[in-house]
Amino acid sequence: MRTILITGPGGSGRTTIAAATALAAAREGKRTLLLSADRTDSLGAVLGVATGAKPVEVAERLTAWRPDATARFRQDLAAFQERATSALDLLGASRLDPEELTPLPGAEELTLLRALRDAALAEAHDLLIVDLPPTPQALALLTLPEELRRYLRRLLPPERQAARALRPVLGRLAGVPMPAQWLYETASRWDLELGAVEAVLADRDTAVRLVAEPGPAGADAVRTAGLALALRGLRPDALVANRVVPEDWPPGLVAQQRKALDEWRETYGVHGVHGVPHLGHDPRGTDDLAALPVPGTDATDSAVEWPVTDRLAEEGVLVWHLPLPGAIREELDLIRRGDELVVAAGPFRRIVPLPSALRRCTVDGAALREGELRIRFAPDPDLWPQTP
Repeated sequence: MRTILITGPGGSGRTTIAAATALAAAREGKRTLLLSADRTDSLGAVLGVATGAKPVEVAERLTAWRPDATARFRQDLAAFQERATSALDLLGASRLDPEELTPLPGAEELTLLRALRDAALAEAHDLLIVDLPPTPQALALLTLPEELRRYLRRLLPPERQAARALRPVLGRLAGVPMPAQWLYETASRWDLELGAVEAVLADRDTAVRLVAEPGPAGADAVRTAGLALALRGLRPDALVANRVVPEDWPPGLVAQQRKALDEWRETYGVHGVHGVPHLGHDPRGTDDLAALPVPGTDATDSAVEWPVTDRLAEEGVLVWHLPLPGAIREELDLIRRGDELVVAAGPFRRIVPLPSALRRCTVDGAALREGELRIRFAPDPDLWPQTP
């Protein structure tokens, strides 16, 4: 199943474009699921049909679903309390009733990730359209599975489960209680669930689509989002320039939009930018959505090979090529941390495990050229195999 993740700055019309894209795909014969986590049901307002915790048939071959974050949060916390009964009793803690629970910040994002995973695994549809939150939250959402899995493996390494028979003895020797088996089982289950989400996001059939209104604010948002996506190994398969005004509108607004559109076409190519005209009113209902000429949903190569396979340069130096289009030299930072490399680009950061060959090397320098960060590694004589 193909997945298209749609995001953009707040107020750019990303929900409208997501709904129009899903409707167009359904009318082309694709069984389409439109997924959103917006608690205010802006998706339902655009479609003209209320959406909720259960999937709703909007049109032929088009289903909309807005999973309930509150219900899922209550289920998870109830399950946690059940598993941690002995620890809670030892602490004298009182149980929380489901009726008094309200979702914590981030519950909507986690619910959306789970729904995305469940929809992808079910394979009941040909196409999944996901109406992501505004760009800053969406970028954080896309990084969440990888980061959480890393934290889990550092805090509760899977290999320590092999010593579960020795845990009581180790606890007595250390003088502190060892983690209970249920904690490792929970961590393992979370790792599997997060891994399934990460696999969907990393799939070659998953694309990210940016929506922005042409203008100075939209241009800044697109530039920032493009760099953040590149750092995660993604690039937009299309940039939707929404609400493009006709030529007879105020000249200042027309000129401002044309300037942004020209810059975007130069960066993403003529075929990578899709203009969607302003209807003169906010689109509501399937008739308005059908009037919007949104990009098609056929597969395109939207992934960035990140990092590029190591290439051997002159004098035995290994060069690692990391595509970072839009990066600024002064805003880049690199830190070698053991077998990992911390790459920072502006406000964004990613921790990347080094390939086995580069773990036996030292960093010999780095340079940003033509949208690529090129890092030079020199073999460490103490670690690199010697030629007889």
